[in-house]
Amino acid sequence: MNLWLGEILATDAVGETWQQQARVAALADRVKANAFGITLENVDEVIERRSHLLKSVFPAFSQFCLTSLQIEPKEMLQVLWDLWLPLGIKLALHRQQLGRPLIQGILGGQGTGKTTMCKILSLILQQLGHHTLSLSLDDLYKTYSDRLVLTQQDPRLIWRGPPGTHDIDLGLNVLDQICQLQSPVMVPRFDKSAYGGAGDRTTPEMVTGVDIVLFEGWFVSVRPIDPDIFNTAPPPIITDEDRAFARDINHRLHDYLPLWKRLNSLILLYPTDYRYSLEWRKQAEQQMIATGKSGMSSADIEQFVNYFWRSLHPELFIKPLVKDATVVDLVIEIHGNHSFGEVYCDRANS
Repeated sequence: MNLWLGEILATDAVGETWQQQARVAALADRVKANAFGITLENVDEVIERRSHLLKSVFPAFSQFCLTSLQIEPKEMLQVLWDLWLPLGIKLALHRQQLGRPLIQGILGGQGTGKTTMCKILSLILQQLGHHTLSLSLDDLYKTYSDRLVLTQQDPRLIWRGPPGTHDIDLGLNVLDQICQLQSPVMVPRFDKSAYGGAGDRTTPEMVTGVDIVLFEGWFVSVRPIDPDIFNTAPPPIITDEDRAFARDINHRLHDYLPLWKRLNSLILLYPTDYRYSLEWRKQAEQQMIATGKSGMSSADIEQFVNYFWRSLHPELFIKPLVKDATVVDLVIEIHGNHSFGEVYCDRANS
């Protein structure tokens, strides 16, 4: 942690020496500075605003780190300053410019930190005067009974998650009500533990006055691709049956396009190697088993993850979006140790 961050929290004002260090740090990464709109002309104003926001959000942030992440808040202070605070300010400004509720998409695979980011952004946006709703693509799953019928129609849909297992109209209805300033709005919620882990809808949440929606999911805003690409797809799309399944799932993405059109912006949480998700899942299961809970074996995890890679392979569907500024507004790279890498708006022109 930089010493000047500690000074911001400990004093009412930042000294000139620390101000200069903060100024240099903010402009050092030109690509990230561009992503967050930081220039030579406004850097002092940016630092002052971020400093005030840091002090106001730190008590709630500290509590979240201790209770939910079970880590010391100061260990996360640098990433709070460098990433989450400027990102929260960016979203608040976008909401202000939009003049109506902002629907912010967050695309990221398993283990990329979507849930953590949404919770921290909600804390920050609350300090900025916004009422934020976190909505997951998981909350839009079809009911347990509907998915039983779906599995009978297509036995390949052995797990919830791929395109086709969601109630798209339910999502459209919720987002449209929020954009039309209706209040209250009944937000669907999903209990993954129901029916022995198969999951089912649970009691909806009633919300009022929402003006920013953080809509996250593992294929939020993912578009269909050319079916011919599957002729030379990477593993685990190997057999003719694999390719047929991938093409059918790809076709189902067309049904989600109306939902993606409701998004005003998209953040991509991008692992620098998509295979990290397999290791992250194994680590999570091992940690769960260590606490005395049941968990999947390594072989079961590989089968599970490969199923999703066969349905929407990251190399085919996610990697091309990194350079597609028409779809993605901000890319945040994630390393294998969960640390954040580059942050940029348009890699092709950066």
